[in-house]
Amino acid sequence: MDKLRVLFLCTGNSARSQMAEALLKKLGGDRFEVFSAGLEPKSIHPMTVRVMEEDGIDMKGYYSKSLDKFLGKMHFSYVITVCGHADKNCPSIFPGVLNRLHWEFEDPAAFNGSDEDKLFEFRRIREQIKSRIREWLVEF
Repeated sequence: MDKLRVLFLCTGNSARSQMAEALLKKLGGDRFEVFSAGLEPKSIHPMTVRVMEEDGIDMKGYYSKSLDKFLGKMHFSYVITVCGHADKNCPSIFPGVLNRLHWEFEDPAAFNGSDEDKLFEFRRIREQIKSRIREWLVEF
């Protein structure tokens, strides 16, 4: 059976899409080939790395990538936007994409508060993404 190729897309590719990529790799096993990208990539947020490590996922080797790295160069079974900005600004015609989905998650990097509160927010979003991926995996 061929692997389903999935691209998670958000604005900065620093938190939500990185979490989604790592979580689908962990939870989906070898059924999927998973990538993430951003419309305006930034460095991976340090709290993204921290909360993923808490969940047993080593983010070594992960880095922020631009959508340009993939657009028109790879075929995807699914492109899943994980923020409203990416959903709204992603090209409506995406060559080589069979299915496009949108899963809305708040941006934990935009949360204002103490470091402890920010860490809580990153954990909360990680758990929301994990839950959504588990729900989606039931389809396969």
